[in-house]
Amino acid sequence: MASASRREDDGPDGIEFIREDDGTITARDLETGLARGGDTRAEALTQLAEVLALEAGDGEPIGKPDEVLQNICVNPTTDDKELPDFVQ
Repeated sequence: MASASRREDDGPDGIEFIREDDGTITARDLETGLARGGDTRAEALTQLAEVLALEAGDGEPIGKPDEVLQNICVNPTTDDKELPDFVQ
């Protein structure tokens, strides 16, 4: 059964570390609910920091929808249909 411990030094929201049954560690941000895992607390925390940065808007745009589709070998639609939200 997984067990959890809370880091109090991160303020009232903080980070919760959960030791999973397989021995990995999950770090969960209590404010956002976002979580990432790793083999150690440091690895889980590093992964969580990356997720939180991406959630906050950091990162590079992946490109224009047609270019993205061509890069994954999908021909963009040429009719009047709109692209799905996930590629816009």
